[in-house]
Amino acid sequence: MGLFAPTSLDLDGKVILVTGGTGSFGRRFVDTVLSRARPRKLIVYSRDELKQSEMQIDLQERFEPGTLACMRFFLGDVRDRERLTLALRGVDIVIHAAALKQVPAAEYNPSECIHTNVLGAENVVWASLTNRIRQVVALSTDKACNPINLYGATKLASDKTFVAANNLSGDIGTRFSVVRYGNVVGSRGSVAPLFQRLVAKGATELPITDTRMTRFWITLNQGVDFVLSSLDVMRGGEIFVPKIPSMRMTDLAAAMAPEAAIKVVGIRPGEKLHEMMISADDARSTVDLGDRYAIEPAFVEYARRSFAPEHPKPPEDFSYASDTNTEWLTGPALLAMLKDV
Repeated sequence: MGLFAPTSLDLDGKVILVTGGTGSFGRRFVDTVLSRARPRKLIVYSRDELKQSEMQIDLQERFEPGTLACMRFFLGDVRDRERLTLALRGVDIVIHAAALKQVPAAEYNPSECIHTNVLGAENVVWASLTNRIRQVVALSTDKACNPINLYGATKLASDKTFVAANNLSGDIGTRFSVVRYGNVVGSRGSVAPLFQRLVAKGATELPITDTRMTRFWITLNQGVDFVLSSLDVMRGGEIFVPKIPSMRMTDLAAAMAPEAAIKVVGIRPGEKLHEMMISADDARSTVDLGDRYAIEPAFVEYARRSFAPEHPKPPEDFSYASDTNTEWLTGPALLAMLKDV
């Protein structure tokens, strides 16, 4: 276990469901839980039967049958509230990873993105309350902070939905929290695998949208550990933000292909030069937990103990953005992260 690994979380005997479970995060999450714990059931909920079949075969090749006895694969879409409500019967913990994530696709198909990311989040809340789920952690993105694209706007709406859901739980007691982090090295849609494919094909130049661009970076293993550790410390209503390094996209290209030239292709629709995970306005509600920040909820009408004053607040003019970050990723460190994919 590495950075962000939980210290006291006990998943043995629990029933856990992960939406979007056949995606990059879901697959690594399942691997991690199977390797570290003995849940009573570990449920993959997703809408693609082929990916589920491929995932089952892959797991059977790498794990003993006894380890896989807890696995369940449910076909369903987060857009379908009735199916989701049925799937969550008897579940203790929900990890909500299902989303439409491609920025250009969301710009071109806004209603589809809204139906999955916003209405789907509402369905997860409804189904979780109906089934008296104990804990729900929803995955967000740095693009949800001060969004300029539809994907970011839908994830901001999703974040607000999960944070506010704590006020609806009443005597049910369900607690909802959000985790927000940056680009995942090696995940589907990440630029790193694209560069790797181009280099493997003998490309002499790599496409960069803008030479000034910076991004936050985290590995898939770190992302899973961050979710699990946030599950361990959550109190309900907070948005957890990890302290992770930034990197210039030009440095990323130079590390992966030192001999390749850079071809500037221009910023895509809805793309930012730099990403932000905590705005100056959010900073007023933020506390520093050491390896992460927690943006605490503005409205609390349920039993919740604040992380302050036992943890400090950041400076008054604080914001957490990829271009003003104090931690930067070097080329060798990035290559080491790629080995952790």
